[in-house]
Formats: sequence, C-alpha cells, structure tokens
Amino acid sequence: MFTSKVKSFAEKQQCTVASLIHNSVAITGNLESEGDLRMDGTLKGSIRSKAKVIIGPSAVVEGNVWCKQAEISGHIKGSLIITDLLQLKGNAVVEGDISTGKLLMETTASFNGQCKMGANIVELNKELQIAVNG
Repeated sequence: MFTSKVKSFAEKQQCTVASLIHNSVAITGNLESEGDLRMDGTLKGSIRSKAKVIIGPSAVVEGNVWCKQAEISGHIKGSLIITDLLQLKGNAVVEGDISTGKLLMETTASFNGQCKMGANIVELNKELQIAVNG
C-alpha cells in the first residue's frame, strides 16, 4: 500500500561515489559511468556519464564527451554534449563543437569550434542520442 521513498545506505553511497582516473593512467577505449567521473590522465576514446565529468588540468581527451555537467580544465579534442552546465576553467583547451544548456567560461580558457546553447539544443541532442543508441 505504501512505498518507501527513503533511499537505502547503499543507494546513497552509489550516488555519491566518484571514479578517478589518475594522471599516470592512459586509456584507449570508451568510458561509461553512472556516477561522477574525474579524469586526470589521457584518454583516446569517448566519455558518457549520467552525472558530472571533471577533466583535470593534466588531462588530455581525444574523443567526445556526453554528460549532465562538466568542468573542464584540461585539453579536449572532440565534441562536448552537456545537458546542463559546462564550465571551462583555467587553461582549458577545447578543440571541437559544444552543445550545452549553459556555459561558464573563464577568460584564460580557449575554445575553437561552434557553440550551441539553450534548452532546445539540449533536447534535440537527447533525441538524437536516443535514436542513435536505439
């Protein structure tokens, strides 16, 4: 009759745990994550996350990034599709197109590509991603 809306301890832990890729790690392949992800190493492949992705100052990503939120301080060669907020911080370098709900860019960050912002762009990207993934 009644359903509990209280999350169990395990469910709460799973939501708050972040994955960390150290700066001494180099990966060739795609990364998928249900939770937050911090990348400080090198990745030749794409990142998909249902949460927040942090690309640290020493990180290099050669591939696309799809996620809810992103904080970029490193170097990305690829497209960014962020459904909520994208922050380009410090000496971030993005070489590729951006589609995001909101963009916050520090003056020391650089970006070379096209940028599309707003709720309509994000919804269009979600529909395209669903169509591609089946």
